[in-house]
Amino acid sequence: MIRKLICLALSIWVCEQAFSQINVRGTIVDARQNSIPGATVSLTSDNRSLGITTDAAGAFSIILSNTGTYQVEVRFIGYEPHLKSYEFLQQREYNLGTIVLSELAHELQTVEILGRQQRDYSSDYSFSATKIGIKNKELPQSMGTVTKELIADRQAFQLADAVKIVSGVAPSSFYNQYNIRGISQNEEGQIINGMRTRQYYFLQPITSHIERVEVLKGPASVTFSTVDPGGSINMVTKKPLAEDRKTISLSAGSFSTLRAALDFTGPLNKSKTLLYRFNGALQEAKSYRDLVTNNAMLFTPSISYIPNDKTAINVEMIYSNSEGTLDRGQPIFGATAGISDLNSTPISLNLGASNDYFISKEFMLMTNLAHKLTDNISFNIAHMKQTWKEDLQEHRTTNAFAVDIDNQPVTNLARMQFVQRQQYWDIDNLNAYFNVDFNLGQVANKLLVGYDLSRWHKTKGGGQNAARGYLLADGGVTSGFDATSADTYQTITVDGRILPKPNVAHFDLNNPQYTIKNVQDYVLNSRIAVPSALTTTHAIYVQDQLKLGRLSALLSLRREWYKDITNYEAPNERGFNNTALIPRIGLTYEVTRQVNVYATYLKGYQPQANTVTLMPNTGAFFWDPNSPARFKPLISDLKEVGAKGEFFDKRVIMNMAVYEINQKNILINANLPNFPDSLVQRGADRSRGFEWDLAGFILPNWQINASYSYIDARIVTDQDESLNGKRKENTPVNSANIWTRYDFSGSGILKDLGIGVGLQHSGSKVPWFTRDFTVPGYTIMDLAVYYNPAKTNMQLALNINNVLDETYWIGAQNYLRLFPGAPRNFMITATYKF
Repeated sequence: MIRKLICLALSIWVCEQAFSQINVRGTIVDARQNSIPGATVSLTSDNRSLGITTDAAGAFSIILSNTGTYQVEVRFIGYEPHLKSYEFLQQREYNLGTIVLSELAHELQTVEILGRQQRDYSSDYSFSATKIGIKNKELPQSMGTVTKELIADRQAFQLADAVKIVSGVAPSSFYNQYNIRGISQNEEGQIINGMRTRQYYFLQPITSHIERVEVLKGPASVTFSTVDPGGSINMVTKKPLAEDRKTISLSAGSFSTLRAALDFTGPLNKSKTLLYRFNGALQEAKSYRDLVTNNAMLFTPSISYIPNDKTAINVEMIYSNSEGTLDRGQPIFGATAGISDLNSTPISLNLGASNDYFISKEFMLMTNLAHKLTDNISFNIAHMKQTWKEDLQEHRTTNAFAVDIDNQPVTNLARMQFVQRQQYWDIDNLNAYFNVDFNLGQVANKLLVGYDLSRWHKTKGGGQNAARGYLLADGGVTSGFDATSADTYQTITVDGRILPKPNVAHFDLNNPQYTIKNVQDYVLNSRIAVPSALTTTHAIYVQDQLKLGRLSALLSLRREWYKDITNYEAPNERGFNNTALIPRIGLTYEVTRQVNVYATYLKGYQPQANTVTLMPNTGAFFWDPNSPARFKPLISDLKEVGAKGEFFDKRVIMNMAVYEINQKNILINANLPNFPDSLVQRGADRSRGFEWDLAGFILPNWQINASYSYIDARIVTDQDESLNGKRKENTPVNSANIWTRYDFSGSGILKDLGIGVGLQHSGSKVPWFTRDFTVPGYTIMDLAVYYNPAKTNMQLALNINNVLDETYWIGAQNYLRLFPGAPRNFMITATYKF
């Protein structure tokens, strides 16, 4: 009895203590109802102050010991502070409900310092397009975005798998090369966090460290300097978050593919002023293509220091080591217009050898600083240091069939060459600019004034060796075959036909042989010391975003000085200069709170030294000390009108655009078999089109990403007048994509399951080097099943790509280089978050 009385007394005392306290709780979210973890909540009264940070769900709960009037202040980087007075006059619980923070348009993060909080298929802002953290809805230019959530759901482990779902974007080959709005990329390398890299990405980069991929449509020379007229792909890396998030994923699938990835982030101190993020990934993979491998290792640590609301610093490292095989594509039999069969060889057929390899090593360090000098003036500076090394050995076709002693083609034998190459690059990028916010009467201005430097140094020590051509009777070797002097060549007999003996054995399409080649058997008749080079770009620019009521204007002007020096710090040093004045004019009008319309005009500019490193333009001309910068630069312009909208309480974003891009002074490979490195300059091309994109939540458990593109790309003038008015190469007229994920809810047997469905359609294409056949259009389907037991932190996913096992080709260059898509394949992924 006494024990029961004691327990009752203790219970009464505990209840009295609980009810004698003031418990204040609430939840912090953004305008899209996404929770904001790590927000600081402080309550102040009579010089007494208590504070706490929100948990992973954005919730907070704080105990007050005294009644009174309190000033409640909520702060989080990138959002307007919430300030409001509350009276807590009784000893009880007060629920402040949901407090919505309004974004600051990322005034502090003009250089991206913190990670993205949202966890959906859409991203409503960009830093790289204007460097002022502009809302995509206010940007007078089309931009496609692929978020890490969409990348994960589709298991788009490589960049091509991510960007192919963006309207107007189509992979051009197995390389890291794309056709955007009907214009093939010219420049090698990628843009990372708005800064330009330099490397040969013949192996697809992996995406485990990517927050989102942005495709800025049209020439972006004002923003990114001398880049491609069709568009620019910017990879935004994952930045630290103020909350603890940890993810580990393990994958296994078709073609002997094994993957592992981790993503850890969170604060390093109690005040959450020092944050970290670490991403790592490993891949070991073969392919549906014979002898092709793609092994990769990636480590990307990052630290952000935010001591106050005026200063933020981020330091990030990227180390990437890719080892695999450079895949030049599938050869087919014959070369007869309208007759040759694309299915005459299996899509797995590869012209390489067992001892071919391609090794690409990259090391990058990026440092960003953002500092507010006053409430209206901020200074931003970003520096990127990159080193890159290439080591290549390959057997590949010369883009021609073998010939017999009468110079007639032997269409079952591919003419081959052997290539070794090593080269080294040292790259620096520097962006520094001031942001000034001010008003002129009723016109609000966001002024940006800055300076850019990019410095690409191809260092001494690189070289390329090649064995090609035919063996002469006297033991010599020649690069081509002259039938009028047939008796001067060594000969071989194949199927009763006499052929000049090749330096590198022809590849027999009837009887493929994948042996380890003895490279000592070849006569290296081309030994080139890759000339050292220094390419430097200096630029100053001014930009102003003006707002008057519902109307806003984006005005930019960039002055650029470009210099390409070959044989840098060596004999016969030569320099070639280009300069440009690059404008941009864009207008946006807010028709309703949900819909903006816009119009834009901008110019693009690209020195030719930046246009000869990727197919179809590449060749040994790239090693020539007479830099292509001596040719007229590639000039382009964009005219575009469109509309952007946010619907269903901003859960769904939709964009539409109509555009015209013109470019002239195009430098391309002349496609002459006996002169494989010769170039010609085409007069002009024109591309017109329409695009539509949609992304977001239709329902809380139903996401979608969809796009459609119509492209009418034409050759306007060419040195071959018969091509005038013809379709541009490697461009589908119509293409469309859709991916949707639905997660079952409720208490039924499907409550722990989700399903994903994707469709991709691409129209027919004209190959790069021949118009004798057409790459057919295709439609493929992808499926996924997600299992999330009891809505825990564990997810199992099964992705099945090309479910119907369609045979298709993403592009082609000629009869010996087609690029078939993957047959039906699967990937199983286990992901744990904690």
